[in-house]
Amino acid sequence: MPFHPSVHEWDADLFAGDPLGFPGYEERRRALRDTGEAVRTGRTEHYAYIDGCFDVLGGSMGAAVGERVVRAYDRARDLRLPVVVSTRTGGARMQEGMVALVQLARTASAAGRHARAGLLSVAVYGSPTTGGVLASYGSLVDVRAATTHAVIGFAGPRVAEGALGITLPSTSHTARSAYEHGLVDEIVTPEAAPLWVEIGLGLADRRLPTRPLPAWEDPPAGGAWGEVLRARAVGRPTGIDRAARLCSSWLELRGTDPVVRAGLATVAGRRCVVVATDRYQGAGRPRPAGFRLAQRAVALAGRLGLPLVTLVDTPGADPSPASEADGLAQEIARTLLAFAECPTPVVSVCVGEGGSGGALALSYADQLLMSEHAVFSVIAPEGAAAILERDLTKAAAVAETLRLTSADMVDLGIVDGVIAEGQAALDVAVAAALDRAVPGQRDARFDRSTARWLVEGE
Repeated sequence: MPFHPSVHEWDADLFAGDPLGFPGYEERRRALRDTGEAVRTGRTEHYAYIDGCFDVLGGSMGAAVGERVVRAYDRARDLRLPVVVSTRTGGARMQEGMVALVQLARTASAAGRHARAGLLSVAVYGSPTTGGVLASYGSLVDVRAATTHAVIGFAGPRVAEGALGITLPSTSHTARSAYEHGLVDEIVTPEAAPLWVEIGLGLADRRLPTRPLPAWEDPPAGGAWGEVLRARAVGRPTGIDRAARLCSSWLELRGTDPVVRAGLATVAGRRCVVVATDRYQGAGRPRPAGFRLAQRAVALAGRLGLPLVTLVDTPGADPSPASEADGLAQEIARTLLAFAECPTPVVSVCVGEGGSGGALALSYADQLLMSEHAVFSVIAPEGAAAILERDLTKAAAVAETLRLTSADMVDLGIVDGVIAEGQAALDVAVAAALDRAVPGQRDARFDRSTARWLVEGE
């Protein structure tokens, strides 16, 4: 950092005083006029930057650093610029005491003002990134990467070991641990960080990798059960496979549930947020963490004013004891509410199986489409057979009664249209749906469908 060679620096002449009269600090403070403060701020053509420097007093945040950060966020808001944050810090500056500590609150508030203005922020965590910077504006960004081998944590390793009286495991405070726990979206080398930032800002493209899938054939069964088997066929492209071909650029929003993926993406030439499921992971059943990632994606789309696209293929939410204990039903409800309140257009395509509330929670859209041989059902045919007939072998017969085919969904008024199978047809249909989608259609369609089947006075 800064990642762009053409920069205009802000507040280079702003320094802190010595509020505590801390022994030896006055001399070190005066030296800052030659070395510069622990953070540099400024702007480029495309963004504002906040660049931390560990070589200056451990990258610590005192009054001047906090003020520089606050001014940078507020100027970026006024200029309608995204903010790029680069951190290398040990936290709040001890030599300035509580005057330093309150900068956590001030910088967090400034980051919030910038976010409420509908502006993007991205961060690259260098080594180390700890303490008050991580616990304030450093974490209040939309997407974040960590450099390889970075030390990351609220309390630095030595502080944590001293406070707890233990030896930390080697995996603690690592970039890998942060990534595995969904605290950062990507791990990058220092050399690759500038490109990652440009992708995040929409200044460069990087496609989501595709993967080979086994060949599949249509099942011999016909009718509704045949459509269920087609939707579930091993080798059929699932949501994330469709996203890899639909999106011309993708920056991952990291979650801990491999079934649900999300990204800042480009679809049909437009900046979007995309959510896609992967039925080849974890039986294709989203866990609570997957729904929380979807909520993050919806919130980001709404705040940045971007359309949201979802590509859904799941037999339903994961009903395991672990998921139940983690609040599965509550997270489905919160996801439905997030979609309901999203202020931007939402387009969803059921590309395979739409199973019950777990699928509906990702499909509450202004334009809801289905692939021709996809299915959507209140419950899986096997579950319905177990409940109604107490016989799983009757799933095929029960499937006919559930009206779960794409044609049925159009007739019931649940979806807006059916897409021919194949990626090319999906690409065209999503682009057209983005043109048509208007916030509020999601409620109107379901209200109409409900009203059609209401009977009063019998």
